[in-house]
Amino acid sequence: MKILNRLMALILVAALMILNIPQKAEAAVSVSARSAILMEQDSGRILYEKEANKVRRIASITKIMTAILAIESGKMDETVKVSDQAVRAEGSSIYLQPGEKIKLEDLVYGLMLRSGNDSAVAIAEHIGGSLEGFSFLMNQKAEEIGMKNTHFANPHGLDDHENHYSTAYDMALLTRYAMKNEKYQKIAGTEVHRAPNPNESWDRVWKNKNRLLTELYEYCTGGKTGYTKRAKRTLVTTASKGNLNLIAVTLNGPDDWNDHINMYETAFKNYDVVEILPQGSIKEIEQEFYKNKVYLKQAYSYPVTKEEKNHFKIDLKLQKPKEEWEDSREIPEVVGQATVYFDNQPVKKLPIYYKTEKIKEDKSLLDYFRSLFTTIAGVKKNG
Repeated sequence: MKILNRLMALILVAALMILNIPQKAEAAVSVSARSAILMEQDSGRILYEKEANKVRRIASITKIMTAILAIESGKMDETVKVSDQAVRAEGSSIYLQPGEKIKLEDLVYGLMLRSGNDSAVAIAEHIGGSLEGFSFLMNQKAEEIGMKNTHFANPHGLDDHENHYSTAYDMALLTRYAMKNEKYQKIAGTEVHRAPNPNESWDRVWKNKNRLLTELYEYCTGGKTGYTKRAKRTLVTTASKGNLNLIAVTLNGPDDWNDHINMYETAFKNYDVVEILPQGSIKEIEQEFYKNKVYLKQAYSYPVTKEEKNHFKIDLKLQKPKEEWEDSREIPEVVGQATVYFDNQPVKKLPIYYKTEKIKEDKSLLDYFRSLFTTIAGVKKNG
């Protein structure tokens, strides 16, 4: 009996020791969503994922694509005439009136803050000529961004097409692309927007449906909500704290607000952005021809945990100097490449530039007076 008690005690101690072993950041995250991803915005590194490449319906987070296409069209100051088809759009609405004229920019605010399906149709018709034409533009942009498991069939995400779908990963790629646009950042991060009301003396006032932005999470910087009966709850948000900028996506997430907060808090606790390559002169180069003459135009940083900070390797490759380079004007601007490896996998390639000295051509006194004379006389090249 004593042996059995000792054995049970040993098993209990071992179990407690296992429970106290520090786990990776990803293991500490628990999400309700069927699919989820957390991506660092600047590097694109995936910090957490759950069935991130599983194709699913996406509902109104579709409107991120609609918004960025409208913004990039260069027509934000144009006036849009609202069609009957736009007004008849089902679901969430900003209550546009048939035939009313409204600025495209206001339509994008109504699209992103109130998820107006009528706004989505009005935007699509103005930019693409028709819903079909705009869907073509959406898929063209998706291919450009690298959204390999996505197909758009409408501008709003309603369940009116079977071939309208994406993945958590692809939607993170789209958001990362969109967040590079300052206008998109501003609209997605706006809590309240006022727009003229053609039929009333007061403005329309639209409050953002993204509760993470408006009340639940102080570090949230924007995003888009979504819901249909078939897609269930979908959500894309962005958050920034210190030097860490994050993108979270959940598809079919019954507790999506908390899913996003849990992912963000885990990442902010465990990750930091570390500068791997500084901007400016590359001091490590000892080769006489290149010493103190090569540089990087931009720095490169990457998000890591404390344990990962020593997992990097830098490979610097330079062209072999050529005879004609004795004349510095023949040296190309880019003379090599810096490759950053993380855990033996390449994560970034940066061009290495050569500092060329500008050769000053001394003008003779005669040349100086000749140019001065032609200037005074008003003589032109072709007489």
